[in-house]
Amino acid sequence: MTTRSGPDPAGAPGDGGRTRGGTRGRRRAVQAVMLGCALALAPATWVHARADARVHTADEAPARPVAVVFGAGLRDGHPSPYLAHRLDTAAGLYRTGRVEVLLVTGDNSRSDYDEPGAMRSYLTRLGVPDERIVSDYAGFDTWDSCVRAKEVFGVDRAVLVTQGFHVRRAVALCRSAGVDAHGVGVPEPRDATWYYGSVREVLAAGKASLDAALRPDPVFPGPREPGVREALRAAGAARPGPG
Repeated sequence: MTTRSGPDPAGAPGDGGRTRGGTRGRRRAVQAVMLGCALALAPATWVHARADARVHTADEAPARPVAVVFGAGLRDGHPSPYLAHRLDTAAGLYRTGRVEVLLVTGDNSRSDYDEPGAMRSYLTRLGVPDERIVSDYAGFDTWDSCVRAKEVFGVDRAVLVTQGFHVRRAVALCRSAGVDAHGVGVPEPRDATWYYGSVREVLAAGKASLDAALRPDPVFPGPREPGVREALRAAGAARPGPG
């Protein structure tokens, strides 16, 4: 009597078939994971591609008419430490003549929470003239701040001031909104807040890429406001003429 070996003649897989099927399944699972990772990282890759060459230290920042300072929260009505560091850097840009006007943008959605007002007060205590500061009270997120800087305040060119983990997203979004933007990344110690912000940026890049693609209106589009134009005109009038 002859004994046959190998796959069942009817086509049912033996151990070899199960092994090949398992290998194919694992390969597909690995490919799916790799594709998922690529898709997840694509927005962050876009952010870096749009912004890396435009991020500078405060000493290297190009001269621009306006610096846009993004809000970062208040504590007991005063700027949080991270926001204070942004404002310190912006005041330094003003003092060195790299910018002429500061546009402070943040949240004033409640009567008891006035982020731009606190930012203005802090800057004036640092010696920045009040007439060189313009407040945007509806900068509820980075995209809204960028769109309003361009469409409401008429900002065409600007230096953006924010922490290093946020600055690339800010530059990418403001460029997508039509602002010729460069960024200054404010250095911070690598503490828990910094690591939280860095991880959050990976997730926020997804929303940023959607904002850039879909271009939603800000929460408050608002009419055109002359604040930046008037402040620049005043700065030009105050500038000494040629001797």
